[in-house]
Amino acid sequence: MEEEKGRHRCSVFLAFMILSTITLRSSHAADTLSAGQSIRDGQTLISAAQTFELGFFSPPNSSNRYLGIWYQKLSPRTIIWVGNRERPIPNISGFLTIDAQGTLMILDKIGTSIMIASNTGSTNLTSATLLDSGNLVLKQWNSSQDAQPLWQSFDHPTDTFLPGMKLGLDGKRNRLLTSWRSSDDPGPGDFSAGIDPNGTKQFFMWYKGEVQWQSGLWNGTSFGLVNRMTSGQYNITYTPHWIDGYYYYTFGDSSLITRGVMEVSGQFKQFIWLESEEEWVVLWVQPKELPCEIRATCGANGICSGSHDNSTTCRCMYGFVPASYQRWRSNDWSEGCMRRTPTTECERDVFFGLTNVKLPIFSSREGDSSVSLEDCESSCGRDCSCTAYAAAYANGTGCLFWSGGLLGLQDGTQDLYVRLAASDLSQDSESKSSKPLIISIPLAAAGTVLLFGISMCYYRRRRKDKGEKETSQLLSSRSPPSASFVLSSDSIKPGENSKGSDSSSFSFKSVSAATDHFSDSNKLGEGGFGRVYRGLLEGQQVAVKRLARTSGQGIEEFQNEITLIANLQHKNVVRLLGYCIEKEENILIYEYMPNKSLDYYIFDRIRRSELSWAKRVVIIEGIAQGLLYLHKFSRFRVIHRDLKTSNILLDSEMNPKISDFGLARIFEQNEDQANTKRVVGTYGYMPPEYAMNGIFSTKFDVFSFGVIVLEIVSGRRTARFFDSESSSNLLRYSWELWREGKSLDLLDSSLDIPESGEEISRCINIALLCAQENAADRPTMSAVVSMLTSGAASLPAPRPPAFFLVAVSKKRLSSSLEGTSTENDATVTALTGR
Repeated sequence: MEEEKGRHRCSVFLAFMILSTITLRSSHAADTLSAGQSIRDGQTLISAAQTFELGFFSPPNSSNRYLGIWYQKLSPRTIIWVGNRERPIPNISGFLTIDAQGTLMILDKIGTSIMIASNTGSTNLTSATLLDSGNLVLKQWNSSQDAQPLWQSFDHPTDTFLPGMKLGLDGKRNRLLTSWRSSDDPGPGDFSAGIDPNGTKQFFMWYKGEVQWQSGLWNGTSFGLVNRMTSGQYNITYTPHWIDGYYYYTFGDSSLITRGVMEVSGQFKQFIWLESEEEWVVLWVQPKELPCEIRATCGANGICSGSHDNSTTCRCMYGFVPASYQRWRSNDWSEGCMRRTPTTECERDVFFGLTNVKLPIFSSREGDSSVSLEDCESSCGRDCSCTAYAAAYANGTGCLFWSGGLLGLQDGTQDLYVRLAASDLSQDSESKSSKPLIISIPLAAAGTVLLFGISMCYYRRRRKDKGEKETSQLLSSRSPPSASFVLSSDSIKPGENSKGSDSSSFSFKSVSAATDHFSDSNKLGEGGFGRVYRGLLEGQQVAVKRLARTSGQGIEEFQNEITLIANLQHKNVVRLLGYCIEKEENILIYEYMPNKSLDYYIFDRIRRSELSWAKRVVIIEGIAQGLLYLHKFSRFRVIHRDLKTSNILLDSEMNPKISDFGLARIFEQNEDQANTKRVVGTYGYMPPEYAMNGIFSTKFDVFSFGVIVLEIVSGRRTARFFDSESSSNLLRYSWELWREGKSLDLLDSSLDIPESGEEISRCINIALLCAQENAADRPTMSAVVSMLTSGAASLPAPRPPAFFLVAVSKKRLSSSLEGTSTENDATVTALTGR
């Protein structure tokens, strides 16, 4: 056996030595490789019209060599086919040749042989031609010089779908697109796309062999679940063809360069090359929303949410819990959810109505329109393997049935009825029917509440400044948060507390379990009043803010947040889901923001590139809308008093949400300003009238907003920016650039300046209007929103902003301010108004 292997290596090496001397004279000489010829690394075949090129290449960050085809005239190089994606050549000694048997293969100097296409013909007279379609074809020549195709790369695609290429069945083999393993590795990845081999005439996408997405049935002009697969902007005709179980497409204008790609991300994208811009532009993409339209993202029985107001990606259906809490905590939902109570007695099971969902995949249909929904329930109830049912038609008739785990659930508009054990619903109905809920509260927790009430009364009575109306007045008029204390994480029920103003209370035991006992691996951040952890309650990811026991200032702020946020409902304000007051523990539970805070991106040299100018404009407008709600349209008139980039959280779609209301104040609707001796907040975001005299109003937040906009535009932190030559901070520097007509010089260097730059200049102008020294000169948030959304209207020229001379020191601000402050990475030792 070893002797045979040795003889094989010798024969391969001998072929290498002989064939390496017979190479194409020029890399531009031919589109065809004939028998006995070879192409060494560095040489290429080029199609007749110089559209495509074949040769060896290395992906980014890799020294491995692959045989590939790419567009000959486009830069950067775009690979459309890889011949040896599973067996790279480790060096540049490889070459492509047609051996004595007519087989197309790769050889190298160490004896490696990789067959690309075998000769299945009757003679060894073969040649390989690269066509202008991008197809590499191995042909057999007979005695009359007629060419017969034996093999073509179009039948063996990698990740790219070109016009004229066929996807679908080739005999028993299904021609599929398979993503690269990564951007640096063209090996077969986890995602693939192609035609359903069962003949249903629809596209499927698979993840590790499991169906993740489907296009819906082909109706002759389009796919059922895909509304549009072209872009009218480019006036392109898209012509699909179905023949014998395979699919291909053509474009009306053959001069346009287009390709479809099964990407590493799990999306299929159709691109077109814009010659004028010299770049690829996406015509359409499916699935449009990741990860929700990748059907197994949340696993079996998990519901995927991609809404603007809910950043939680996956949650379990009612009656189900995560199959692996550990994996869910690390954002791996692939194992899905399992029943909280097994359905062991089929005849006693009930059905729970799940509303506003997109139905799961893999249903069986009973299309009789005379069948009612009640008939569907009866049929599913008799079949113990039936997991769920739904109406087949919009008028509520016909039946759809599911068995096993429900895959592909996501937010939508349909109703699904899921089988549950009777005990699941009976327990829930008992808890809801018990109106006068009597619960035993631990004595220590009751004592904490009582002491808090006494301390608040004493604190209010010793206030001498009658003009300051503390939030405690509102707190004292409300029932203590612990009055409706529920010692169970079961307070998250379907539909409860999602739109109302009241938040749920949780036991410390359930919150501790949700955060894995407040483990460091779940810690998201740490602030002046405590730490924030990621947690999991009933399958829903949450952010848990735990007040530090040693915090002398935190109790009031804690109660403030409960009172305020529980009554705030806006898409740009973070949502409070619940709280916990037990013994010495004071905990707030928020919706989880997967993209952390704005400062995490805007001040990081690498991550800032993820925020394009368009995304930054959306964030600026979202913050403005949130502030307008707080100042004008919320139930209470709220002054935030600590608005900064670290308190702007970003949801799954990078939409901003204002958070951290511990320092917020409530104004009466007819109240304009107030005064305090207790200065709180973050220096750099404070207006001068507050920092120097303790005066605050809605114009406090307007000033902070102006500073944030300048930080978003410039990518520079206000407390770290200091120009030693001009003694300028960010405000003065921005003002001087604007006054000199050089405001675009402020733009973050990671961004490209648009052609006009008008929108950037407009944002800087608005920011400087908001940061003017005199509070009366600053616009209201109503005016700010109007200026941001009415691009054509002219803007007034700003007056000089409040210049602060900032000196970085190890000392805090003088204690004469009698205040509590937080710092934005720098300490202010002196503040002087202009």
